[in-house]
Amino acid sequence: MGSKLRTASWVLLALVGALVLLGSLASANLAYRGMYPVGGISITDVAAGREAVLLGLRGARGTAAAWAAGWAVLFLVVVLGPYRRGDVATWWGIFASVLVLGVVAGARVVFTGAQAGTGEPLVLLVAVLVGLLIDVKRLTAPR
Repeated sequence: MGSKLRTASWVLLALVGALVLLGSLASANLAYRGMYPVGGISITDVAAGREAVLLGLRGARGTAAAWAAGWAVLFLVVVLGPYRRGDVATWWGIFASVLVLGVVAGARVVFTGAQAGTGEPLVLLVAVLVGLLIDVKRLTAPR
């Protein structure tokens, strides 16, 4: 049974990583080539003809997408390599990374009162925690 849970765990985590990578690449494409809303208002309307503001909005979204893509690739390498082989330290590393994601995303609500944009990090947090908890026994398994 433990082997099936370990497989289910790394497969779910790999799926999460692949979806984050695809989503971040789509977000980068939108940042650099598309028109997207900020607070329900088109970025062109927010920029109101100010090219520097438009470039800043595109750059901020592009930078966020780049970090998400980088995290996703690193996450996939860890999940498909040492985590899949049963390494305990990787369980803790993945847990720490998603915990930091949750804290930073939650800080948005605490410090700004804005809840917009917190749904995606919450879904990611829950999906990764479920994936980790499926194979939590690895933490107490004899080495």
